[in-house]
Amino acid sequence: MREARSYTYDGPPEIRARVRPGRDGGVPIGSAADARRWLEGRDREERDEPFTYVVDLGGTLLLAPRRSEHVACAGGAPVLAAGEITFDGGAAVVAVTNQSTGYRPDPSCWPAVAAALDRAGLRRPGGFTDAFTFRRCAGCGQLNLVKDAFPGCAVCDADLPEPPDPPGGDGPDA
Repeated sequence: MREARSYTYDGPPEIRARVRPGRDGGVPIGSAADARRWLEGRDREERDEPFTYVVDLGGTLLLAPRRSEHVACAGGAPVLAAGEITFDGGAAVVAVTNQSTGYRPDPSCWPAVAAALDRAGLRRPGGFTDAFTFRRCAGCGQLNLVKDAFPGCAVCDADLPEPPDPPGGDGPDA
């Protein structure tokens, strides 16, 4: 079995600079009871939206309100996964994505998300309900969310680079 890949923050430096390690961070969710308590502390409108999540390097799910930055939820640390998560009002996850432009996790991070949700005893889907791929344009530097397999930069129309090889392969991340 491969070791999980970790992701470091690669978003705007001014957002990263606002994070106070040890003081900022999401709420650790180690059980369905933890999730229910945290959700009960949110107002109804907030519970109807997805929340920000990360899976820390220890495999723990951390939750924060939706408009939180993923890097703040992670306390500035690297993560195994990041995205948005929606609950059914209780402790069942009905939607989960890897949408985080700061960490840009690959869809292959799903096993880390599944393991964190399973460890916490949360019912979950069998995979990301929406999976996203991110590529940075070599021409202009713009971060692109790849949609419908469109291989071009949304700003300068240059071809986007191919995805890196998964960890443990022969590519640059090996």
